[in-house]
Amino acid sequence: MALVEVRPTRVDTTIANEIAVHTNSGIERTAQTLTWGADEHVLLALAAAGWLYAHLVQPRQRRIANHVLTVSLATALLPHVLKSVFDQTRPDRLTVRGHQKGVPVSGQPRDAFPSGHAVHMGALASAAGLLPPTPRRLVRSVAVALSLTRIALLAHWTSDVVAGFALGAVVERLVRPLTLAKSRSRQESYSRQDKSQARS
Repeated sequence: MALVEVRPTRVDTTIANEIAVHTNSGIERTAQTLTWGADEHVLLALAAAGWLYAHLVQPRQRRIANHVLTVSLATALLPHVLKSVFDQTRPDRLTVRGHQKGVPVSGQPRDAFPSGHAVHMGALASAAGLLPPTPRRLVRSVAVALSLTRIALLAHWTSDVVAGFALGAVVERLVRPLTLAKSRSRQESYSRQDKSQARS
């Protein structure tokens, strides 16, 4: 049994009730398909594939690949730890009308807080800060959209998604100095060595 019980806010229940009333099976099927884009198994596989590719083919991208894989592992583990501490019933276990309109049943019934999918997307949105402006905006828009599918599916309360997204961003920023700063200092050292050799 978890240590802390989390209750949805009044805003959470209002939003969930509105979704239950106005959703339909088409919306739910679309959201259920899109939400796979934020699934930890998919993201871990992509991060591992990117890491392997960088180390074999693109050595200049190794530090980014290391960072992405480290963040992916951290954001995959953290929600499981937190869900063992916090208990919260998912909104899809509290709606009858929603199921009649196509809302599926997802995950363990009391694992609503925080949204693991949103943790991954928050980390992705934060990491997008390393990109140029146009791809940065695109990645962040996709991250927000995929997080919102968890609310549309009534798999999580809105506060679960907001908290998860913020947590993911914090994790990415905390990991960044450990994975990128060392690599940068190494690159600067190599650059100084190259310049020194060129002069001699």
